[in-house]
Amino acid sequence: MAQSLNTKVDYVTDATSYSGLNSYGKIMIGDRAFEYYNSRKVEDYIQIPWEDVDYVIASVMFQGKYIPRFTVRTRAHRDFSFAAKKPKVLLRAINKYVPSDHMVRSLTLMGVIKRRLKEKFGK
Repeated sequence: MAQSLNTKVDYVTDATSYSGLNSYGKIMIGDRAFEYYNSRKVEDYIQIPWEDVDYVIASVMFQGKYIPRFTVRTRAHRDFSFAAKKPKVLLRAINKYVPSDHMVRSLTLMGVIKRRLKEKFGK
């Protein structure tokens, strides 16, 4: 059983982790870390202290009405992808500990295509 890094919990919600195989569990936002715990396997957990979080990248659709998933990027350049039941509330809880300029939107499909075409054919 993993020991929590947090002394105070701000928000807990059901979530899905996309690290390796999909796993279902809970995300816990606290005063010291972002934590994910698997519901079935006790030894399957992810704990990321706030000092190690570099960016939080959200996939935003329909002008912010739908957020299917988000990614937590660490300073060691590891990405952890998650989906949550109420992602807006979760991202607002994360925003207390991660500066707003480090919470970004991911590129849309058209943005990715435009970037690839610019790389290939120039401006």
